[in-house]
Amino acid sequence: MSDNLRGALLMCASMFFFTLNDSLIKSATQTLPLFQAVAIRGTLVLAGLLVLARATSGGGRGPRTGRDRLWTGLRALAEVASTVLFLSALQHMALADLSALFQSVPLLVTLGAALVFGERIGWRRLTAIGIGFLGVLIIIRPGASVFDPAALLAMAAVVCTVIRDLATRGISPGVGSVTISVWTAGAVTAFGYVASVPQGWIMPDGMETTKIVLASAALVGGYVFSVATMRAGEVGFVAPFRYTSLIWAIALGWIGFGTLPDGVTLFGAGIVVASGLYAFWRERQLRRKAAR
Repeated sequence: MSDNLRGALLMCASMFFFTLNDSLIKSATQTLPLFQAVAIRGTLVLAGLLVLARATSGGGRGPRTGRDRLWTGLRALAEVASTVLFLSALQHMALADLSALFQSVPLLVTLGAALVFGERIGWRRLTAIGIGFLGVLIIIRPGASVFDPAALLAMAAVVCTVIRDLATRGISPGVGSVTISVWTAGAVTAFGYVASVPQGWIMPDGMETTKIVLASAALVGGYVFSVATMRAGEVGFVAPFRYTSLIWAIALGWIGFGTLPDGVTLFGAGIVVASGLYAFWRERQLRRKAAR
């Protein structure tokens, strides 16, 4: 098996586990208080990541410079905000609809990298970003009678996710991926416990406990496979396979909740995905030219 094929399969697996986590946590929070679920899941995920860090010789070095601590802290804060906004939106939106909106993240990260880090993007990729944004507007349909106010929470979660990914780029390569994940999971878990106090806790039943445990395992699996993905194959070849998350979301949304996205949402998602694939393809072409 080639490195590219292995990387593509790992990316598909990573997207499956992340989406499975979303599906399970959506189901669990229908009856459990949101922040209680965040706290319990976060505790289990943090334990899993600490075991992973130990298995990988500590997970790499931690952030030692002021710059790395700043970017790591910003990443943790953005992840906290993204998690809360995402799960709040997920309680009221279909899984596939929310996933469709999140397909815009790679395009917005490309734009953000140009604005924050001065990375060059030509008019072709800039046009692709603009077309992708039109796809987002088609999905959320502002002003239409079918507009879901929860989509505003979803878009805020998208923005926070973009900030998180940009902050990740600012961290020195020597800082371990698992270590960064531990910091982030710790911040989300701590916030979950604090925010759960006014909501109160209830005793979860066997099914709710099973869903939270499986969601935690799926989230750790997503982290593990995402790290492995970056170490196999060319990034330009492997990265587009992150869009398989939409396929998983449609399948799991139908299996778990009996929901399917309507034609307009699929059309908008198709525009976003096509724009993202073109942007990935264009970036790969430019890298090949630069390497000659």
